[in-house]
Amino acid sequence: MPAPVNRLKQRLAAGETTHGLWLGLADPYLAEIAATARFDWLLLDGEHAPNDIRSLSAQIGVLQNGPSDIVLRLPDDDPAKIKQALDIGAQTLLVPMIESAAQAQRALAACHYPPNGLRGVGSALARASRFAEIPDYLNTADAQICLIVQVESRAGLAALEDILQIEGLDAVFIGPSDLAADMGHLGNPGHPQVRQAVLEALDRISRSGKAAGVLSTDPEFIQACTQAGARFVGVGIDVTVFAHALRQLAARYRNSAESTR
Repeated sequence: MPAPVNRLKQRLAAGETTHGLWLGLADPYLAEIAATARFDWLLLDGEHAPNDIRSLSAQIGVLQNGPSDIVLRLPDDDPAKIKQALDIGAQTLLVPMIESAAQAQRALAACHYPPNGLRGVGSALARASRFAEIPDYLNTADAQICLIVQVESRAGLAALEDILQIEGLDAVFIGPSDLAADMGHLGNPGHPQVRQAVLEALDRISRSGKAAGVLSTDPEFIQACTQAGARFVGVGIDVTVFAHALRQLAARYRNSAESTR
């Protein structure tokens, strides 16, 4: 029995446009609720959300048999963290702050077993092999790992052509918020200069044959990114969706109470 087929990897390779939700609430129950929305994918944020390897593992546990594919964003490109993420069952990783082809190549190597990489062998302990229930896991795992690297700085954009030459890299994701900060527009990813840089990068990625990715909550910009070639498209963040809904509900009744005074 081989490693499970990575549906998201297949869909991106086929050029399908997929839409997903960022999960930052860091709770298995809330992740399970999010799965009922049936996004193409759900991303567990290990970079900015209050997650650790145990909370990420718990969320993968409730999502792994659901309708949405699982993506895990790591805090950095540390090979040890990549190893742990794969062992707890993640098959699609988003690695942030990539600024060179060498850095991207190291992240890719961390995703694969020797002789193709440097991933440590401990799958018998791990969910990834269903705790040694998959007898051929070690020989089939590499083919099902999907690596998405996140470019979010001027240095990363300058290295983009070299990064796109890396064989085996599935997708490149452009991070508008950090890119905006690096371009001198902190807190303003909607600045025209930032948006133009994002759209140009997405087009370059798409033309290279790799999948292009982005995150935005602006429907018009999402459409523009899709037209530019984005196929891994984040369209919302659970934290902001939840906060906005609560504030709207509270304001409705607060305003209603004030109008009756």
